[in-house]
Amino acid sequence: MNTSKNDNWLYTISPKQSLIHLNFKEIWQYRDLLFLFVKRDVITLYKQTILGPLWYFIQPLFTSIIFTLVFNNIADIEVGKGIPAFLFNLAGITSWNYFSECIKGTSDTFKKNQNIFGKVYFPRVIMPMSTVVSNLIKLGIQLLVFVCFYMYFVFFTDKASHSLPQIELILLPILIVLMGFLGLGLGMIISSMTTKYRDLTFLVGFGVQLLMYASAVMYPMELIKQKVEAGVIPKFAGAFIEYNPMTTIIEMFRYMTLGTGAFKMSDLIYISVICLVTFLLGLIVFNKTEKTFIDTI
Repeated sequence: MNTSKNDNWLYTISPKQSLIHLNFKEIWQYRDLLFLFVKRDVITLYKQTILGPLWYFIQPLFTSIIFTLVFNNIADIEVGKGIPAFLFNLAGITSWNYFSECIKGTSDTFKKNQNIFGKVYFPRVIMPMSTVVSNLIKLGIQLLVFVCFYMYFVFFTDKASHSLPQIELILLPILIVLMGFLGLGLGMIISSMTTKYRDLTFLVGFGVQLLMYASAVMYPMELIKQKVEAGVIPKFAGAFIEYNPMTTIIEMFRYMTLGTGAFKMSDLIYISVICLVTFLLGLIVFNKTEKTFIDTI
């Protein structure tokens, strides 16, 4: 069949000309597919389970209870006067869970969706983006749980006398977006690497678990500084925890919601740069791997 050179094509599929390529117009055209993947992630995650979406509530609550018993009651870690230890831990876990779920959900994008990628064209970045968006639903539910327990401690107990939300709470959406960028960027890097090195898949869960203990989820950053000054913790370990972007994010989240922790505009700029650079690096690696992964996976 002869075709005219003047034919107007709806889509033209061609190699990317740059490594940093994110076609927002094309992603918007495929927005229905994005929402379909989000719906799939939410529905299939707890399909054929007994408790279903109740796991959204159970996981942070039981983790907070265990952290309170082990780190605050047994290890006797102080979280601040007028700050309930359970609420302190719940704040850390709520913010940490969104990041960890994003990185774990996007870290096997190529492997998990190789059959779809090999048959149908669509912007590949939609797949990890759908994981980040679907986890926002889980984060919203867990934030609601946090608010309910906050109200309980404030109105029905005398343990939260110094637990006050700060005006910086209006910046919470920015903090959530930064967590999404950080998890998405790291997830795309890991996903790209697992196309060649399969054993990295087994290390993701273990690595994320270790990173949690280095992100001030269950202890205040002030405690680490005191331990470093006393010589109990090596300086390099203290520096790693302090400059870990998730440590800064969790400390900011606690400050916004409970009034404990720290908040500095310089820290917000710091984590913004780190998260955006990580995302761009992940996008570069993802785009490069996308061209050849079907031959190596």
